[in-house]
Amino acid sequence: MLAMEIEEHARKIFEVQGTKAIAEAAQKALIFEEQGAKEQAATWRRIEAAMRRMQGPRVK
Repeated sequence: MLAMEIEEHARKIFEVQGTKAIAEAAQKALIFEEQGAKEQAATWRRIEAAMRRMQGPRVK
């Protein structure tokens, strides 16, 4: 998946689900890793990272 597609996909999921989407992306990546599907796992890790950037810095 191209970087632009990753960002767009992440944005759409993040807009609908909010910060919950980050955990779900991480869970999907873990499942794919356990199944040995490295490419799909890498894609979900990239989506997760894009959503973390959208979330912004944590403030106390």
